Amino acid sequence: MALQSSSAAPLAISEAWSPAPSSGERLWGAPVLQELPVPCGHLGPLEKQRAQAQEQQGKPTGLCRQEAPAQAQIVHAGQACVVKEDNVSERVYTIREGDILVLQCLVTGHPRPQVRWTKTAGSASDKFQETSVFNETLRIERIARTQGGRYYCKAENGVGVPAIKSIRVDVQYLDEPVLTVHQTVSDVRGNFYQEKTVFLRCTVNSNPPARFIWKRGSDTLSHSQDNGVDIYEPLYTQGETKVLKLKNLRPQDYASYTCQVSVRNVCGIPDKAITFRLTNTTAPPALKLSVNETLVVNPGENVTVQCLLTGGDPLPQLLWSHGPGPLPLGALAQGGTLIIPSVQARDSGYYNCTATNNVGNPAKKTVNLLVRSMKNATFQITPDVIKESENIQLGQDLKLSCHVDAVPQEKVTYQWFKNGKPARMSKRLLVTRNDPELPAVTSSLELIDLHFSDYGTYLCVASFPGAPVPDLSVEVNISSETVPPTISVPKGRAVVTVREGSPAELQCEVRGKPRPPVLWSRVDKEAALLPSGLPLEETADGKLRLERVSRDMSGTYRCQTARYNGFNVRPREAQVQLNVQFPPEVEPGSQDVRQALGRPVLLRCSLLRGSPQRIASAVWRFKGQLLPPPAVLPAAAEASDHAELRLDAVTRESSGSYECSVSNDVGSAACLFQVSAKAYSPEFYFDTPNPTRSHKLSKNYSYVLQWTQREPDAVDPVLNYRLSVRQINSPNLSGYYMFIETSRPRELGDRARLVSPLYNASAKFYCVSFFYHMYGKHIGSLNLLVRSRNKGALDTHAWSLSGNKGNVWQQAHVPINPSGPFQIIFEGVRGSGYLGDIAIDDVTLKKGECPRKQMDPNKGARWEGGEGAESVGAV
Repeated sequence: MALQSSSAAPLAISEAWSPAPSSGERLWGAPVLQELPVPCGHLGPLEKQRAQAQEQQGKPTGLCRQEAPAQAQIVHAGQACVVKEDNVSERVYTIREGDILVLQCLVTGHPRPQVRWTKTAGSASDKFQETSVFNETLRIERIARTQGGRYYCKAENGVGVPAIKSIRVDVQYLDEPVLTVHQTVSDVRGNFYQEKTVFLRCTVNSNPPARFIWKRGSDTLSHSQDNGVDIYEPLYTQGETKVLKLKNLRPQDYASYTCQVSVRNVCGIPDKAITFRLTNTTAPPALKLSVNETLVVNPGENVTVQCLLTGGDPLPQLLWSHGPGPLPLGALAQGGTLIIPSVQARDSGYYNCTATNNVGNPAKKTVNLLVRSMKNATFQITPDVIKESENIQLGQDLKLSCHVDAVPQEKVTYQWFKNGKPARMSKRLLVTRNDPELPAVTSSLELIDLHFSDYGTYLCVASFPGAPVPDLSVEVNISSETVPPTISVPKGRAVVTVREGSPAELQCEVRGKPRPPVLWSRVDKEAALLPSGLPLEETADGKLRLERVSRDMSGTYRCQTARYNGFNVRPREAQVQLNVQFPPEVEPGSQDVRQALGRPVLLRCSLLRGSPQRIASAVWRFKGQLLPPPAVLPAAAEASDHAELRLDAVTRESSGSYECSVSNDVGSAACLFQVSAKAYSPEFYFDTPNPTRSHKLSKNYSYVLQWTQREPDAVDPVLNYRLSVRQINSPNLSGYYMFIETSRPRELGDRARLVSPLYNASAKFYCVSFFYHMYGKHIGSLNLLVRSRNKGALDTHAWSLSGNKGNVWQQAHVPINPSGPFQIIFEGVRGSGYLGDIAIDDVTLKKGECPRKQMDPNKGARWEGGEGAESVGAV
């Protein structure tokens, strides 16, 4: 419905959400605009016949209103540069990068349609591609170029097909141009003379495509005016590029050159330019290092590397970088000098010095810094490989392998000792290095034709000769008792069942000499991690200890023998099943059930999840009193995932609160139902918080207002609404505000509601800010509710205020933390008399926490939303 006013005075819009009086009554001397949004399906047979007969005669029925399908229209309210029609079916919204995009989807229909935004090409927000934005208003602060594309507004209310509208957003930008210079020298006619050609390449990213202008000094260059100049676009380049070619360089070509780029002032984007001075000494950068390309140092030393310029005009800029990751904490890079104090093993890596002056290619030198270190000493015993034996036997060959992780790996030396003395090489005792079947730089001691005298204790010592790095050693005992490992799960420990939040211990027993450590991993989940966050976890005693188990830890765990520090044989493994029990989770947690008197109602409490995943018992209570167990139908006798209670007919006596408490032997949860025959309150919506001028030559403004009943199929449909308009000429008021009317026939307890659009919960905390005016001796209450759309529609109170608060506007800030898509609802409750109008103004929803200091409402200030603010309805 469009309301128009030709007066420049502000227009206030008031409404009564509760059922209105007989037609024709006026409020404040204003005309009464009435609608009958009652679905015709609610009428009785005689009323339907009368309505159809009147419609056939072309007469309005005044009895009912058909449910109307959703309709939608996209309007813009942001900082658009241009909104134009490309063709009949496409609208293009042009906006400058960094500005604020605001798109509104105005919808009509009965019942009230829900709106969601989607898009193609680019991303509307950080997670826009993964989840729709439920909100009539789509707002993007500081829009980026990647967020351009086609935006779709979809409105649906279950009647007919959804309404879908789209608009293409074109983000305009112009980056700073980059100018690079390349030179070539070629011999002409042998070596009599040389030709020098210079290419000045100018590149820029822009939308729309940029126009290039080349200048020498202040003179514009072109093909036709100078035979020594070529201007062209190269192929296969990123961004937009224009090349200025100076052929066979002449003395006058040594000058200043400017590349000017322009998008012809679209969206007010000014031209940009870059200048380069070409001289007879212009040259690309050249570098040399003060150290070798590979630098090996000891931990704790101070490292200094200098990157020296040997050429380049203009003077090149030097930059140090580290790969992978940033420069070490504490490192100092000044010009070409890099200083790393007290270097540690974690500082190893490649350090790059790069010199650039936009002439030729950048010069780059790299230092591979290696900080000496050793860790993870491991060994393995390999029985005779040729005979594929897994046991040590006299007369067969045996190999002992020793390895440490070191930097630099190839500089590690190994020494072998037997029974405390250096092992002596012989025909039967060989020491080898770099076995292709083992990690690089691994030392192996091979015993050929094992004798009884070869039994003993073997020690492998790894060291860096002459370096202050501690040696690492590992000891292996070889005897007739040295046997390969076995692994098993203790009796009764194959399945471990614990309650959520309790500790758990998974155990595998490993035997063998030497006794290897045990590796634990997950089995039943692809690429799943252990509770520690690692894919593998090593335990010396074969026990995996979990402090506080959660339901997602349930599953199968594998234990297996480690390959190193033991026999080099096929790993032995076993499995343990962990079952984590937790109380049931049910749906609905709370539900408002409305049904007409005399009609049946079925209450169902469903088990969403739980372990065990079945209902062991279900108990129903009515107003706290235990009910007898409901009769179980044969078809539902085996149902274990829900409990039902059927009321054959809703009566005043059977209306009230019902509770279903279900348990699964671990814990219990309850579903709450509030059953009544009471109708839902009608709800009022508005779509244009700011007026849109409908006639350019006059001062007429249009507003779109809508009212509908929540869940129109609910009992006792509202028969009519009343909407009144009045003009205000008070100098103390400006703009528009909403208020509830308390005059007759309003009664004590009547409620009026103003409902916001549906918002995505994209932040943890929000702040609802608004001004309120509660003046009069019959003031009732003003409530702020949050309607969660996570599971059905659940309204929760967030703020409430009652009574006379004086003839002043005051501001409130209300913190909320919705768990999913949500709506904001303002509810006014009528007091004991007609002197009790309640008004609200400047309603704003902002991401983040509420401010600590309240503003002085008497100063007439209005709260301005900062970053992330969204208008719920500043009218």
